[in-house]
Amino acid sequence: MTIFPGRLHYQETYRNWAQIFKIMSVLWLVLAMFMTLPWLVLLLEGDPDAAAFGLSIVIVVGATLLAWLLTRGVSLELRPWQMFVLTASSWVSITGFASLPLILGAPQLSITNAVFESVSAITTTGSTVMVGIEHLSDGLKLWRGLMQWMGGIGIIVMGIAILPFLKVGGMRLFHTESSDWSDKVMPRTGGIAKATLSIYVALTLLAMICYWLGGMRPLDAIVHAMSSLSTGGFANSDASFGAYAEKPWLLWMASAFMLSGALPFVLYIRFIRTSRSALWKDQQVRGLLKLLLAAILILSAWRVLQGDHWFVSLTHVTFNVISVVTTTGYASDDYTLWGSLPVVAFFYLTFVGGCSGSTSGGMKIFRFQIAMLMLRNQLRYLIHANGVFTTRYNQQPVTSDISRSVVAFSFFFFITIAALALGLSALGLDLVTALSGAATAVANVGPGLGDTIGPAGNFTSLPDAAKWLLCIGMLMGRLEILTVVVLMTPMFWRR
Repeated sequence: MTIFPGRLHYQETYRNWAQIFKIMSVLWLVLAMFMTLPWLVLLLEGDPDAAAFGLSIVIVVGATLLAWLLTRGVSLELRPWQMFVLTASSWVSITGFASLPLILGAPQLSITNAVFESVSAITTTGSTVMVGIEHLSDGLKLWRGLMQWMGGIGIIVMGIAILPFLKVGGMRLFHTESSDWSDKVMPRTGGIAKATLSIYVALTLLAMICYWLGGMRPLDAIVHAMSSLSTGGFANSDASFGAYAEKPWLLWMASAFMLSGALPFVLYIRFIRTSRSALWKDQQVRGLLKLLLAAILILSAWRVLQGDHWFVSLTHVTFNVISVVTTTGYASDDYTLWGSLPVVAFFYLTFVGGCSGSTSGGMKIFRFQIAMLMLRNQLRYLIHANGVFTTRYNQQPVTSDISRSVVAFSFFFFITIAALALGLSALGLDLVTALSGAATAVANVGPGLGDTIGPAGNFTSLPDAAKWLLCIGMLMGRLEILTVVVLMTPMFWRR
């Protein structure tokens, strides 16, 4: 592989990059189509923000047409190195274009703040730099929800179709065209992607209806439904979901929809088409549910022992635990005020994440499970040095290359957090803010810990350099880290 004209003929270099930009132009067009929805809402309301969206659409469509004209005669046969470049560059370019309405619209955010907000939205992290969200135009509120909803489905498709192909982060264990269980669902990845989109839309519509019937305004129901299923966490209030703290039924509804977004969408297809027990039989689903149950019971008991009412405690603990573990990032209460044990527990839960093939971030529960299986086998080898042990997960053998991928991902995951925290501390952030900020960015959770970026705060007061570092962390976390790390190696560009 050669990328620069000095190493290969110019035509080959042009063809290599043109194939990438041709696909990116299609993604940009989809982004422009989504922008038309808040634009139409603002036009109907006569809101000045309509002009900002109109100009943003013109810019994105113009870039799309230019890229399409320059690449119109190029075929689409991507090689592995192009898939790495396409995956990273498409997310970066889309977040850049998505920030335009925030820069040109009424908030008139700085480029740094607008990019931070769009990166946080599309990676479904949920961190925000915006204050006075209640006073934004309906179009901008809708756009914040749409960005997260787009990012959620993009994450699922990437996990199903792209990451297994790139052999990144142990995702081959869930390759949708080689695994026995997925072969029985649908024959092709394209069919799985279409079915996944249908389920994603159906669950979002169901959430909208439930929230509306539960007492939310129609626009709030729409935005919260999109951010719940995408496990993104953007809300239409500075208080996040705390605006509905006095409506426990909404907290329970949101808990259910956040959890549904954190389950493998391929298993939903199997549940509908072939097996009613598909979800419960899956080892990572059972592991996630057991972890949630244990955390909820322990923290609820803690709050009751502190003198809180049992139902109030159970409701808020359930909501916030599911929110953090699924990396949604909603907050119904400032859980950093619950005591030392909950603070440490929530920090640990920040790293977990939901299931592979879901919209959630984090390390994913299956990596912890495989690590435990590897540890168990290692202990067996210490006791029975000549023994032969087979590690199986979901009735499949865990091969050595999958184990290596899980170990490599886990190593780079924590190295990334450590490096990011070091950079943030060099910019003057305190230990709690730097460490929790780095963790919540890479895990795509949203709120961190402490007075500044905790559940009761936001990221607006951080230095611009810190926001750019966090943007890098959010993108790396969403792209499974290794997809980005490989692009930083000289050997990749010398191939």
